[in-house]
Amino acid sequence: MKKNYLWLGLSLLIVQFTYAQVTLDGEFRPRTEYRHGYGNLIPEDADVGYGLSTRIRLNAGYKTESYNFYLSFQDVLTWGENRQLLPADTNNSFSVFEAWADIKLGSGWSTKIGRQTIDYDDQRILGSVGWAQQARNHDAALIKYNKDNFMMDVALAFNQDKADLSGFSSVGTAYATTGFFSYKTMQYVYLKNTWKDVSASLLILNNGFQNFETDGTTPNGTSNLQTIGSHMNYKKDRFNIAANAFLQTGERQGIIDVKGAYLLGLDFNYKASEKLGLGAGMEIISGNDADVGETGAFFPLYGTNHKFNGLMDYFYVGNHANSIGLLDVHVSAKLKLGDKASLLVKVLNFSGEQELPSGDKALGTEIDLAFSQGFKGYSLSLGYSQLFASDGMYELKGIAKAEADSMQNWAWAMLTIKPKFLNGTTN
Repeated sequence: MKKNYLWLGLSLLIVQFTYAQVTLDGEFRPRTEYRHGYGNLIPEDADVGYGLSTRIRLNAGYKTESYNFYLSFQDVLTWGENRQLLPADTNNSFSVFEAWADIKLGSGWSTKIGRQTIDYDDQRILGSVGWAQQARNHDAALIKYNKDNFMMDVALAFNQDKADLSGFSSVGTAYATTGFFSYKTMQYVYLKNTWKDVSASLLILNNGFQNFETDGTTPNGTSNLQTIGSHMNYKKDRFNIAANAFLQTGERQGIIDVKGAYLLGLDFNYKASEKLGLGAGMEIISGNDADVGETGAFFPLYGTNHKFNGLMDYFYVGNHANSIGLLDVHVSAKLKLGDKASLLVKVLNFSGEQELPSGDKALGTEIDLAFSQGFKGYSLSLGYSQLFASDGMYELKGIAKAEADSMQNWAWAMLTIKPKFLNGTTN
């Protein structure tokens, strides 16, 4: 019923927007995956994971001189999730993915309020996670300043399970949603300046996590985690250098003290020719070497982590949150195979930032291949990845080498169509 009301509301908006400046577009993105060691080592006798899903979006935008409005509906469909002739959707994945207004205040100032994606720099700490079919959004209010070569965003967010009101007073604001660093409050300041060949940004981020008593229901204040750092980028002629440096302190979920947690990354890219780009880099992320109740492990929070540390998502994608850290050394080559075709080849070597109990650090090597071909109005992407696990990876993931399959790989294919339904102007 909720879905029917939303579609009816959108239909009414479309009728109104026909007489105003408006954009209306969509996305149809089916993807199939063969998982034989994706995210974790697969045992030798385990069944292969295989499935198909589709992301569908319908987006409406409305622009005036004083404000911009944007609305995005999304559903993620797993093929076969509903039986034939089922009168209701069973997975409840339909949602309002974005709904925000950006109000212009003059002289470079504006405020953006509502459900929105938040992306900065290379999306290492804050990103929309577009690879995931469900993607990531935030309910937040931003004060924005953007003028000349300088920008500043100040954001505030306050989450709760529901606005539970009795009379004229609030009865409670406890936030019971946990896991994946779901926050009750968020505040940040983001600053960025751009010069001729160089850009640099500074992020100061605080997340407040709801704590509960041992009964699991009685609120017990919040743990506040601070993430502070910078992204720097230098680009001139054929060279590009990008660096990340971040620190974390405060408390993680569950009242765990964070001390000395850090992330350092450096990447070099060189355009060897019109058809070949080369890359090399490293990233080191601190692990947990602290006492019980404390941690020195850094976690990149709300970034698009699928971009980093291998496409097979063995690290920091719903996993590796308080472990031995990571040293990632990688090289890559991107080949342009035509006007709309490209092939990415990337090799990554993984080690722990700390030793495992056995004293081992080596985790393994991953090879990622990603091919993309654009057509008229749509694109097709294909990928294959393989992990060559070292002894340390078996220890880290808790599976004996003799019990693991000798082949750990993952393959996928994805079609993307983004139709433009309407691009009108005000009468």
